[in-house]
Amino acid sequence: MTQSKWTALGWISASVLFALSLWFSASVVMDELTDRWGLADAAKPWVSAAVPAGFTVGALFSAYVGLADRFHARKVFMVSALAGALINSLILVADSGIQGILLRFLTGVALAGVYPTAVKVLTIWFPKQRGLALGIVIGALTMGSALPHLLSLLASGVDWRMVIAGSSVLSALSAFMMIGLVKDAPNQGKHAVFSFRMIGKVLRNKPVMLANYGYFGHMWELYAMWTWLPLFLAASGLFHSSFLSFAAIGLAGAAGCVAGGLLADKIGRARLTIWSMGISAACSILIGFFFGHFPWLTMIIALIWGFSVIADSAQFSAAVSEFAEAEYLGTALTFQMSIGFLITILSINLISFLQPYVGWEWVFVILGIGPLLGVAAMMRFKEYE
Repeated sequence: MTQSKWTALGWISASVLFALSLWFSASVVMDELTDRWGLADAAKPWVSAAVPAGFTVGALFSAYVGLADRFHARKVFMVSALAGALINSLILVADSGIQGILLRFLTGVALAGVYPTAVKVLTIWFPKQRGLALGIVIGALTMGSALPHLLSLLASGVDWRMVIAGSSVLSALSAFMMIGLVKDAPNQGKHAVFSFRMIGKVLRNKPVMLANYGYFGHMWELYAMWTWLPLFLAASGLFHSSFLSFAAIGLAGAAGCVAGGLLADKIGRARLTIWSMGISAACSILIGFFFGHFPWLTMIIALIWGFSVIADSAQFSAAVSEFAEAEYLGTALTFQMSIGFLITILSINLISFLQPYVGWEWVFVILGIGPLLGVAAMMRFKEYE
């Protein structure tokens, strides 16, 4: 029986949502893991930062060997999601910070076979209307990344292990959804492979690099915000901070992704990214002024921030796919994603380092630098659009 592209999109999105619950599964139970593993303050950020580090290594390896091109893409997703579920579940028996951080790194490696592979499956289904489709899938990624906050709320007063176990079960379920409910697109298209020899061509392509610079600024802010906003809201004394974190990162973020996908096709990718990064930069600067005061204003800014910080995410890769030549498209996309996730490691750790010195009132201001530089890059990119 044939499958419509919108049905495929629905199941792909659901699979991504469940699998990406692994990303922050340990971060939301940081207090319990700190006590269990005896984590020093300097080691705590690496529970979160190890995941993008592993993701970068996994993405480079996967792209270099052409994993999703040599093997059936949906099977790669299935194996990766199952591996991630198993590795994540081992946190339940880890008894030291070194073991735990290594497991988080390996979880990131596994997720490198999930998200990029899902995007590959999606782009084959959607040769057109790709901006909206990517926006929906990245919305699912956003919801999945925020899902552990909801699991934490549901498991409140029960056991932190329920959050870890729950995310592992969801990831395993995503594997069977992708292999059993998503069908292959009628036209499998051409493979876009990675090659280190092609990086020079990527670097010399001005519109591609401007889109990359915009993406790098976007990534400087995104994962550091996702990592530290929940702690900010909890420290602010807001009631049900776990649910508020899920609302700001997951619900508002998913809405931003879909809205961004719709708007980008109408007003242009450059304009959408400029407005999105401008608003998110303003939120990163303003939210600290309301720390501990005016809880409703704090929550409103958090929701706007959650909406705007991710609304443009799909458009950077879409921009690269439009301006890169077919011979090095795979290299261009892998280069963009790998450098972007490496940048998140720096910003996540920088917030941890600065917060004791400047406090929650000022620490998020540093995140505004990334999107402001991204705005400058995308204003120049607009000349090519």
